[in-house]
Amino acid sequence: MQLDDILHRITIVVAAALIIGGIVVACEFTVLIDAVVDRMVALRPGAKTFGWWAKPPVEPRISLYIYNVTNADDFLSNGSKAIVDEVGPYVYSETWEKVNIVENDNGTLSYNLRKIYSFREDLSVGPEDDVVIVPNIPMLSATSQSKHAARFLRLAMASIMDILKIKPFVQVSVGQLLWGYEDPLLKLAKDVVPKEQKLPYEEFGLLYGKNGTSSDRVTVNTGVDDIRRYGIIDNFNGRTHLPHWTTDACNTLAGTDGSIFPPHIDHDRILHVYDKDLCRLLPLVFEKEVMTSNEVPGYRFTPPEWVFADVDSHPDNMCFCPAGKPSCSPNGLFNVSLCQYDSPIMLSFPHFYLADESLRTQVEGISPPMKEKHQFFFDVQPKMGTTLRVRARIQINLAVSQVFDIKQVANFPDIIFPILWFEEGIDNLPDEVTDLMRFAEQVPPKIRVALIVGLCALGVILLLLSTFCLIRNSHRQSTLHLEGSNYLATAQVDMNKKQNKDNQPARY
Repeated sequence: MQLDDILHRITIVVAAALIIGGIVVACEFTVLIDAVVDRMVALRPGAKTFGWWAKPPVEPRISLYIYNVTNADDFLSNGSKAIVDEVGPYVYSETWEKVNIVENDNGTLSYNLRKIYSFREDLSVGPEDDVVIVPNIPMLSATSQSKHAARFLRLAMASIMDILKIKPFVQVSVGQLLWGYEDPLLKLAKDVVPKEQKLPYEEFGLLYGKNGTSSDRVTVNTGVDDIRRYGIIDNFNGRTHLPHWTTDACNTLAGTDGSIFPPHIDHDRILHVYDKDLCRLLPLVFEKEVMTSNEVPGYRFTPPEWVFADVDSHPDNMCFCPAGKPSCSPNGLFNVSLCQYDSPIMLSFPHFYLADESLRTQVEGISPPMKEKHQFFFDVQPKMGTTLRVRARIQINLAVSQVFDIKQVANFPDIIFPILWFEEGIDNLPDEVTDLMRFAEQVPPKIRVALIVGLCALGVILLLLSTFCLIRNSHRQSTLHLEGSNYLATAQVDMNKKQNKDNQPARY
């Protein structure tokens, strides 16, 4: 009986341990899985995820839509409203690779980004030789900058432009507009401007110098020491902050390149993306849950509506007005001139999405914006922080100032003139990557439930079995005790009968 009692006690302890184990799994299993994910995604040279980061197994594309001016002469001569015809898309496939990668001692990696663009005429509306008429950006930048200069300088500029036969609109091919053409003003500047003030290029093109390896040196956190810093830029060309804006918060570079984000993302997280051409860190907020075509769940993040808002609507944007409130951008525009050698370039979303309606109607031919066509968004896998799908949509505009002393632009009004808009992004990831994401998203919860149910069920079964055995043994002991009592009672009766018989007198 003593051995049975010991076995019962052991069974109860094991059952209790299993039930407690189920409770612990319910509470701590997610923490364990998160730790596994953290180790898996951190940028360790030689790891599979490192290879995907260094040379993404995707084919990004950029589609460009150009605003071709159809009435340039009437606009300049008669004061007619400019009419534009949106032509596009002109599509380029891209290959991305991080080169010259160096592992640093402080948990960071440094690299240069190589982007190669290849024209896809099969996906485009026409060849790169298609001709368009667009504002002369170098000329109009120079005239707008001269508005507050001495009058004799403006008159001298008008004479030079007369001699060089420079006009406010240029007729160029799509390829020239994007990748560069020889501009007489830039050529003149190369010869007469002091060396320290010269522009770093000799031709003008909106994507000039971007087809190849960038000279910019980027340093990012690996996430090995702190997963919360995974992919976050540590410095860009040695700088931890931009030099342009009025506060550290607006100058910070603490975002990612958009391909990865720190994992374990929830709806309340604000993601940040840095791109040199945006001239700032771009915040992204949660919009909705999405599902990719290969059944990987994700979260859609988009810029908040206030990101390009004017300071009256969103006072926090005052930090992006270093020259004071009068110089602040209109609602829906962002001034990147400080990053573009003082050229009055304004960024917006395509078709002035989320901007004042008056900006779109300054010219004719731009249809009202549509969210599904013109919204900027990132779809991100929340568990691993990997970007699933991207539509980075931006419009480039030129803020032209009227300058009466320069006859070539005397009739060119103050206007935000749209040049083009583009859509850069990826549609999906290869199966090898999405299979891993599905595993990380779907399998651990199932294992967790199975362990919880299995451990708790086994514990309850053992507990019930132990209780049953305890009751049975108790019943057996009661039965034995009863049988023993009956035996003693019978024996006592027999003994009494014998004594009575012995005490009776003998009969003769």
